[in-house]
Amino acid sequence: MDRLKILVVDDESRMRKLVRDFLVKSNFEVLEAEDGEQAVDMFCADKDIALIVLDVMMPKMDGWQVCREVRSYSRVPIIMLTARGDERDELQGFQLGVDEYISKPFSPKILVARIEAILRRTNQLNKEEMLSCGGIVVDKAAHQVLIDGTGVELSYKEFELLTYFMENKGIALSREKILNNVWNYDYFGDARTIDTHVKKLRSKLGGKGELIKTIWGMGYKLEVDE
Repeated sequence: MDRLKILVVDDESRMRKLVRDFLVKSNFEVLEAEDGEQAVDMFCADKDIALIVLDVMMPKMDGWQVCREVRSYSRVPIIMLTARGDERDELQGFQLGVDEYISKPFSPKILVARIEAILRRTNQLNKEEMLSCGGIVVDKAAHQVLIDGTGVELSYKEFELLTYFMENKGIALSREKILNNVWNYDYFGDARTIDTHVKKLRSKLGGKGELIKTIWGMGYKLEVDE
């Protein structure tokens, strides 16, 4: 899957680097702008930007102005960052068409999870509706799984878990990353719930369950010899 481009706009280089490092680890391509004018110029020049992470307080053109400019011709998802927790700011952001609103300081991991959730919601992340590998076929639109042509009944979370493994085949996935992406960022439970679901999923997949490898001390990986 091609890496999606995220435009990170903040006048603090330290903040841009922090966000960029976490996004790159999650396989996103990152563009950076240090002020509002530069952000608008970069967005106009690159039609492939999938989402904007936008600070409010910036020189030359603040985040609100950037948002108005972008919204005049684009519905690209926007996450606003602000050091102020004023409810009026948040309301203004949503009125301007902001998709998410995050107050500083924030967890970069949570920011990445929210970005991924928005991109899934807007059908930019993992657009493929049919996934196939190792004799397993997942039809995301029909919510159906076939093993060598035979249907398999999975629970909702088992289906989501298998889909996530197949979308990331060959990649070692930590339990934390699986929780963030399958159970979403707001899940406050025990990571061992993943082990329970993987065990059930392997059982339902029969012999194909062996394709889900355990990475001891970390998580899991779907490994297929093509």
